[in-house]
Amino acid sequence: MGKIIVVTFVSLLLQACGVEPWVKPYERAHLSDRIMQFDRDPVVSAYEHHVYQAREAARGAEGGGGGGCGCN
Repeated sequence: MGKIIVVTFVSLLLQACGVEPWVKPYERAHLSDRIMQFDRDPVVSAYEHHVYQAREAARGAEGGGGGGCGCN
C-alpha cells in the first residue's frame, strides 16, 4: 500500500513538470491591452502622483529601496 502511494505521488510530481504555460506566446498581446492596465489614464495618474508627492513632502516615498538612515 505504501509503495502505491509513493509511486502515485512521484508520478504526479513528474507530471507537474511537464505543464505547458497557461498563456500562449500569441495570446500575450491581449495582456498588454489598455483595459488590463491599473491606471486608465496615464496623464491623470502622473498628475495625481505629482500631487501626492507635493502634499506628503516626500518625493519618492511611495516605494523603493532604502535603509531608513536618510542617506538616499
